[in-house]
Amino acid sequence: MEEFAMSISAPDFGSFAKLADALRELEVTIGPQARPVIAAVRTRIGEAAGLREQGNVSAAIVAIRDAMERLAALGSELDPAEGMLMKMLAERLAQALQTGDKGAAKESVNLMRHRAGDPKDEPDKDW
Repeated sequence: MEEFAMSISAPDFGSFAKLADALRELEVTIGPQARPVIAAVRTRIGEAAGLREQGNVSAAIVAIRDAMERLAALGSELDPAEGMLMKMLAERLAQALQTGDKGAAKESVNLMRHRAGDPKDEPDKDW
């Protein structure tokens, strides 16, 4: 398994929970065909939080990456350009988490939240 640079206290996985909540707007916008994918993404984000609480940050980051890749795949099915953007954001997030670049990770999460329909940025300054 890869070694990850983020410490166990970062990133704030609560930000990912907020992203999962924002996906409800995306589900409403896209419709019923998005429901299974959104449910799977939300489940993986929940699993990531549980893994992090158990101290398994590497596995938590893998779960987040998987969730974001599923979201990007959904975007590709509906709109290839949107899917490509989401895939790039997922890759950027994974890279930021691996290298410990908290600023880039937070920016990626904010962009994903915006794309999912949540106009607010992550208020937590303590990443």
